[in-house]
Amino acid sequence: MNSVFGDIGASVFEAMSRLAREHEAVNLGQGFPDDPGPEDVRAKAAEAVLNGWNQYPPMLGLPELREAVAHHYRRFQGLELDPGTEVMVTSGATEALAGALLALIEPSDEVVLIQPMYDAYLPLVRRAGAIPKLVTLRPPRWTIEERELEAAFSDRTKVALLNNPHNPVGVVHDKNALALIGGYCLKHDAIAVCDEVWEHLTFDGRRHQSMMAIEGMRDRTVKIGSAGKIFSLTGWKVGFVCASPPILKTLGRAHQFITFTTPPNLQSAVAYGLMKNDDYFLSMRARFQRSRDRFAAGLAELGFTVLPSEATYFLGVDIAPLGWDDDALFCRWLVETHGVAAIPISAFYETQAIRTVVRFCFAKSDATLDAALARLAQAAAAPAPC
Repeated sequence: MNSVFGDIGASVFEAMSRLAREHEAVNLGQGFPDDPGPEDVRAKAAEAVLNGWNQYPPMLGLPELREAVAHHYRRFQGLELDPGTEVMVTSGATEALAGALLALIEPSDEVVLIQPMYDAYLPLVRRAGAIPKLVTLRPPRWTIEERELEAAFSDRTKVALLNNPHNPVGVVHDKNALALIGGYCLKHDAIAVCDEVWEHLTFDGRRHQSMMAIEGMRDRTVKIGSAGKIFSLTGWKVGFVCASPPILKTLGRAHQFITFTTPPNLQSAVAYGLMKNDDYFLSMRARFQRSRDRFAAGLAELGFTVLPSEATYFLGVDIAPLGWDDDALFCRWLVETHGVAAIPISAFYETQAIRTVVRFCFAKSDATLDAALARLAQAAAAPAPC
């Protein structure tokens, strides 16, 4: 077996979801909403599969979707993209990440990663033969420190992989943080691969800014987006990649030999969705912000220490004030004893793991969140193990 994948155990999401099923728990671990997604977008997909083209679409994606992506990013982020040479459709953002890393990295190159990190990053970097160099974020503000960037970057750095807005901690890296990272990319001639799938899930008036908009980074940024996150249709696995023509040409070759294409009916529906008026995007953010505020207030009432959540479907809770110093043990106890599934943040670290923060998904109905809070009330009142 390949050592990278052969030595990996079950993902934390798989493990916690299995425990949630076994204990009939409220699952606030894996990040997906419990509603079906916008009806008009789903209807477009159904109409397209019945009356549209169901054979191979163009390898880089349907022209209508690539044009919609370019228009969407001009409209919301002020980016000027050529849909013919700078936009590609992939079968989800994870495929886009895999293709970008395989296309850009050679064995022994170095890749800068910011931990905690999405669990696919490290295996993909290692499978491409690269050496990971880690920058660590710490609660409660999860800021990027320049001294860590200075230590991580070198003349062997080929790629800096950035997740913004950041999952699992829900922070939005601002223009100053992006400029700092961009400066190191320029200094060391590195490409920024930017996982921006949560770009529309920002709260409290924050607006996402892409690394592409940072001075000097337009032609050395790979921007990755996700229709699954934008439309709360996580099972659709439709992603898009934006990059300058020389970079996108190579990314396209990697994509060609991974999935080659993405279902054309879903592409048509996403193209329709990206052209929806502003009301959809504003109301979607407002809906998730309301769920965040409702759940955060309920947790605080129970005595939990809630960390700020600026974006995504997630918020963190510091369990140290409850007397716990092991988030994995806490999450197992929580699901087995009190019937609520969460995710330990330590699972997203490779080294120097923070072990006193757990992540809850608040992208759920009021009834689901209320059921979780009722069970969490018992957990908050229970003494921590000695």
